Amino acid sequence: MPFDYDVIIIGGGINGCGVARDAAGRGYKVLLAEMNDLASGTSSASTKLIHGGLRYLEHHEFRLVREALMEREVLWSLAPHIIWPLRFVLPHHSALRPAWMLRLGLFIYDHIGGRKKLPPTKVLDLQKDAAGAPLKDQFRKGFEYSDASVQDARMVVLNARDAAERGAEILTRTEVTEVTRKAQGFAVSLVNCITKSSRSVTARLVVNAAGPWVDRVLSMAAQGKGARNVRLVQGSHIVVRKLFAHDKAYIFQNDDKRIIFAIPYEDDFTLIGTTDRDHICAPETVKISAEETEYLCASAGAYFKQQIVPTDVVWSYSGIRPLFEQGASSAQEATRDYVLKVDGDKARGAMINVFGGKITTYRRLAESVLSEIEQLLGARKPSWTATAPLPGGDFPVDGFDALVARLVRHAPGVEKATLRRLARLYGTSAFDILGARGELGRIIAGDLGVNEIDHLVRREWAVSTDDILWRRTKLGLRFGTDDVKALEAFLQQSASQAAAG
Repeated sequence: MPFDYDVIIIGGGINGCGVARDAAGRGYKVLLAEMNDLASGTSSASTKLIHGGLRYLEHHEFRLVREALMEREVLWSLAPHIIWPLRFVLPHHSALRPAWMLRLGLFIYDHIGGRKKLPPTKVLDLQKDAAGAPLKDQFRKGFEYSDASVQDARMVVLNARDAAERGAEILTRTEVTEVTRKAQGFAVSLVNCITKSSRSVTARLVVNAAGPWVDRVLSMAAQGKGARNVRLVQGSHIVVRKLFAHDKAYIFQNDDKRIIFAIPYEDDFTLIGTTDRDHICAPETVKISAEETEYLCASAGAYFKQQIVPTDVVWSYSGIRPLFEQGASSAQEATRDYVLKVDGDKARGAMINVFGGKITTYRRLAESVLSEIEQLLGARKPSWTATAPLPGGDFPVDGFDALVARLVRHAPGVEKATLRRLARLYGTSAFDILGARGELGRIIAGDLGVNEIDHLVRREWAVSTDDILWRRTKLGLRFGTDDVKALEAFLQQSASQAAAG
């Protein structure tokens, strides 16, 4: 029987969008359905890092760390607008891990991942180095190593955008309500969460990349049979006003053997996280607790001279990590590696279920899923994502300042700080936003103009103020109540005009 699609992907997080991009680029007919906004769950609630995971070495996850470290520079080369190198300072705490253990771990970290462009580890005298100035005087020695920072939600959206440009159909605010096995494939029922309209589509293969909801989808496909494959682990972060002037990040060891990061964030802020605690309720109920906020404040305050209290928090967020359940005794010890399980075969059609994963390894996870798809549907085109830039990323990794300079020449009437913001969000696509005349268009609030809003609505699936202010950008950190209302009014007016004609 003919099918509407080769592959239907359930879930618009980093894994789902990464698979959609890879599959569309290999010539498969793809549909992706996301019940909310792209990156509205786990993928926008990360610590905003592309990293190997130094602490995972203690749990002997060498394969995962090696793969993640190998991906750092690959992803940096594909998206140098939303990924940039970041140096991390690890103060030595004499009461916790010994210095020799830290040296050994960092030696392994430096050498197992094929590092080429990122600088190596070095020892710091925190009494003399600027990185020691914000720290308490008891921290005299530290280590500095490389990883990278990422705008996580934008990574998701850019994968979806590239998938769409290569032929994939991306449906946001579209819930999958039923997955039924048919002869050699599946029928999938879809409901638009805004219009309430419904449709049914068919595919030979389904990829279940629903993240924290992966077991819910699997149960639906199994006609109500319970599925328990993931451990839901809550991770929360807080954002406070900038705690230090330099551009390095910190990684702090805690008495409970966990670590937290303190990272420069959006120029004027510091991001602190993350927590690790089991979440036993529905994924959509996740919210930072007062206990987590106090834990993060106290953990950072154990190292910084400046003490942090809950009233200093200007923003916080929580997410659920859907970790593959292996019976680990604690949330911290649960594996961060991804696992794929295939239900079905070439003759009957198959569902590929994705459990776990890290944002750093999403591209490799997608390649693993495509290997399964090729076995089931036959190969069409070769692997390609390791060298193809994401939209806006077609410039050298050391070319960000040069890109900003080009934008300044193109749009001399726009503030340089705004152009730098546009370059960091959109890369070379900033020229499309500014247009031939180099303008932002009518300003709605702050430095957000109608040209940028139009781009986000028309090309990046933005619908609401939260989509724009917290996922496509982080302007929510700077917008007041009146600014949000102005944006909301503009979006409603634009939607009404679009519906009228």
